[in-house]
This record gives sequence, C-alpha cells and structure tokens, in this order.
Amino acid sequence: MVRCWYAADVTPERDQRSELQLDPPQPIDIQQVGELTGVLYWKIDADNYKSEGILDKIRKERGYSYEDVIEVSPDTLPNYEQKIKNFFEEHLHTDEEIRFALAGSGYFDVRDPQDRWIRIALEKGDLIVLPAGIYHRFTLDEKNYIKAMRLFVGEPVWTPYNRPADDMEARKQYVHKFS
Repeated sequence: MVRCWYAADVTPERDQRSELQLDPPQPIDIQQVGELTGVLYWKIDADNYKSEGILDKIRKERGYSYEDVIEVSPDTLPNYEQKIKNFFEEHLHTDEEIRFALAGSGYFDVRDPQDRWIRIALEKGDLIVLPAGIYHRFTLDEKNYIKAMRLFVGEPVWTPYNRPADDMEARKQYVHKFS
C-alpha cells in the first residue's frame, strides 16, 4: 500500500528528494488523503496491467483516451536537474493529473485544507489521480528514476500554473469542493 505522511520543508540540509519526514513522523492513510484533498489511488499490477483489466476499467469510467510513457532520470531526461526543479515548483493544472508508476519511484506532494504538505510515495504499481485545481509538486526520490504512464481526457495539456493561481476557475472549483 502507498505510504503518505505530513512533510517537512525543504532546507539546505534536506534535499527535495529525501523523505522530508517530520520529527516525530506524522503518517496519514491514503484514504484520509483522498477525503481531505480529492486525490484518488489504485494499486495495479504494473507487470500484468494489460491482462489484469483494472486500468482499462478506470480509463473507461473516467474517460481517459490518451496515454504516453515518460522516463525521468539523469540518463533519460535532457536538462534533468533543471526539469526536476521545475516539477517541484508548487503549481496546479486545469485538468486532472494522472500517473501510473510502471517502474521506479518518486513523490507527489499535495496541500491539505490547512495548507500543509502531504507527501505521497509513489512506487511501481501505484496509480494516482490529482484533481484539477489542487496545488501540488513532484520530485523523484533519492533513486533518481521513475517510469510512469501519463493519462489524459482528450489531448494532453501540460500547462502548469504556479502558485498563486487562486483566481483560476479550476482552483475556485477545487477550493469550493474541498475546503
């Protein structure tokens, strides 16, 4: 099962790729994360997802019609260090962000209603859906590798809107639903 916890701030001594555990740690269950933030989660067999059928069912129910696969690592992503810093800038999207980890691992951080960071450790077989309008960020962990399927409704939209973006309609709808 996916691990989640309230996260500490990044400091010069604490890289964004570290666990950022608070002292003492404050774990939170993924179901509670979903209730607080609207994040959805499934565990899928990443080696057998084509025959298993769970991903196809989710795609059909949620209208995901486009997919691609991205590998993020120093060897596979040009300008890797800068891209990782960009992914870690707090932002939102006007559409859901859907990621299915096929290999490797990383962290999605989302804000709870009190504006505290919750860190979600994504590993092989984890599928996560971040709702439109949620402030979030992404980074790899210290292994520096993830291979993930990205899913979209229709053509992909890659535009991040860095915080503050509170006047955007997607953000207003999100806040109305989850505050």
